[in-house]
Amino acid sequence: MNIALVTGSAGLIGSESVAFLADKFDLVIGVDNNLREYFFGADGNTEWNRNRIQDQFNNYKHYSADIREVSQLEPIFKEYGTDIKLIIHAAAQPSHDWAAKEPFTDFGVNAVGTLNMLEMTRLHTPEAVFIFTSTNKVYGDNPNYLPLIELETRWEIDQNHPYFENGIDEQHSIDHTKHSVFGASKVAADIMVQEYGRYFGMKTAVFRGGCLTGPNHSGAQLHGFLAYLMKCAITGNHYTIFGYKGKQVRDNIHSHDLVNMFWHFYQNPRPGEVYNAGGGRFANCSMLEAIALCEQITGNKLSYSYSDTNRIGDHIWYVSDLSKFKSHYPGWNWEYGLTETLTQIHDGISSRLGVKTV
Repeated sequence: MNIALVTGSAGLIGSESVAFLADKFDLVIGVDNNLREYFFGADGNTEWNRNRIQDQFNNYKHYSADIREVSQLEPIFKEYGTDIKLIIHAAAQPSHDWAAKEPFTDFGVNAVGTLNMLEMTRLHTPEAVFIFTSTNKVYGDNPNYLPLIELETRWEIDQNHPYFENGIDEQHSIDHTKHSVFGASKVAADIMVQEYGRYFGMKTAVFRGGCLTGPNHSGAQLHGFLAYLMKCAITGNHYTIFGYKGKQVRDNIHSHDLVNMFWHFYQNPRPGEVYNAGGGRFANCSMLEAIALCEQITGNKLSYSYSDTNRIGDHIWYVSDLSKFKSHYPGWNWEYGLTETLTQIHDGISSRLGVKTV
């Protein structure tokens, strides 16, 4: 058999991976114990998404295992062994605000959980391709010290800087910077994934995501920026902007486009590789620009307020440079722009809530 194993399979990237891979593998195994609800409360509950993919894909098999516990992972790897050809490790504690409340939990999920997955792969199916969803937070707040210029609705980098054309590349330092507790735990995982590729020769890859988004995101205040913003625009719930005049810029990549990057890598893996993965210059926006788009799509005015206190270690301007990945895999390109992605998010949330907007 050809089997794909996806952790965080009821989350945004995990569920997108299941959908993408279901017709390409004999069996897709999902590992997800809905810790997102523990992190973020009812807004983060992914049970609806788990039920959706279980109903939709007959060759999907779910395990409510905890990646922090080898005792829960090892039986899965022993049962399927070398039939597992692809592992997408998307399970994570994803919020830098939340991480500061429970550093042990954050490090356990992000760092120890990743090590457990790597070691189970090495011991039971060492030829499998192992893909890790890392984060741009591994660069810490180093991007904030770039030459940034304040414009009417956004911060932007000086047009004379090498990053202006395509964004921040993989050579940007991850050292000597404030990462947040979350960023530090993801650095540990990021480096370990690289090391298993370089030291053990395994087919590992790190994808450092910008804002990962899409219609199946269980967005919450502390994570899932566009999905939570759209949810507030639909429901009338209040939204708070934290710092930087609401002009902080993020690049946004649709979950399908990210998983398509994974698929291209799987077909021609390069051990121990690192890629930035985001919307790049193709799809990025400031908070103010995102609010305007959400208001346009919903026909509602967003109720929001502003706090001068920015989130610790937060980026003022971040746009991913995908030139390296596109040079390695020239057949890949973005399919979903920002407006189309936000419209899909709107339609998905409205459908789940039974709410109609303009």
